[in-house]
Amino acid sequence: MASLAMLRTVNSSDSILKQTLDDARSVLTLEAKAIEALAESLGEDFQKAADQLSAVKGRVIISGIGKSGHIARKIAATLASTGQPAFFVHAAEASHGDLGMITKEDGLLVLSSSGETEELKPLLAYARRFAIPIIAITKNRESALGMCSDIPLILPDIVEACPMGLAPTTSTTMMLALGDALAVCLLKRRGFSARDYGLFHPGGNLGQQLTTVGDKMHVGRDLPLTTPDVPMADVITLMSDKGFGCVGILDDKGKLLGIITDGDLRRFSGKFDTFKGKYARDVMKENPYTVTTSVLMAEALRILQEKMITTLFITDPDKKPIGLIHIHDFLKSGVL
Repeated sequence: MASLAMLRTVNSSDSILKQTLDDARSVLTLEAKAIEALAESLGEDFQKAADQLSAVKGRVIISGIGKSGHIARKIAATLASTGQPAFFVHAAEASHGDLGMITKEDGLLVLSSSGETEELKPLLAYARRFAIPIIAITKNRESALGMCSDIPLILPDIVEACPMGLAPTTSTTMMLALGDALAVCLLKRRGFSARDYGLFHPGGNLGQQLTTVGDKMHVGRDLPLTTPDVPMADVITLMSDKGFGCVGILDDKGKLLGIITDGDLRRFSGKFDTFKGKYARDVMKENPYTVTTSVLMAEALRILQEKMITTLFITDPDKKPIGLIHIHDFLKSGVL
């Protein structure tokens, strides 16, 4: 009897697991199909919306109520982090003084699945009064929001993943995806770069990954630099004093001609009993790997790893060394 009870418990547990996974997959499949339908529905209105947002001289104001409001906050954050000044205004608070945040130089992006949200009406009336352009994201073109907007972006009429068809699920997923699409299109139009992105994300590991070698490089008297006719004894002393395990060799115009590393010293020590009578030009490797100041730390680290080296000189457009980055600098910066 005990074994039979245990078997029933296992079967019941397996059944619950299967039902749970089936439900979850059904939701994800429905939302994936909704995004596919959204992608296929995009047309001239989307381009007009992107044009309008690009032309905004002030800020993009994103607004919504309830779950749409939460999505609006995320879209505002994404736009702001990718170079488009933007912020969220709660529609209910707008009619209690927050309309003062919105100027004639701004543009509105308003989210509402039904398009009939009562709290949005004062915000829309204010925008119409001061000729502030309105872009709507809604399912209903004939709604108050759809009719009031200058550019309505209409979501495909796909049922919510909620079994009752009530909780915003599929609709908010489409809103979020459409906001991402607008943000990416705008950043590409502006030529927004990884370096630009780094300016808005200075904190945490992401900020460190987006730091450039120009921000972390050693400069000035820290640089181990000499000329080809310097005796190797002096090169070794300079390498030891600076502590980077290398010395850069300059030509008569101050350009980086070659490099000598501590690895070169070990390799040459097997061929010569001493460096007596040897000069930098006898040991150096020509055309060392270099980068410019705008190269990201993450990219520079990739070069170090691929080339199996520990140091990179940073040069100006004339190939003159202006800095140096060492593998230890990546450890200190948290990039590794």
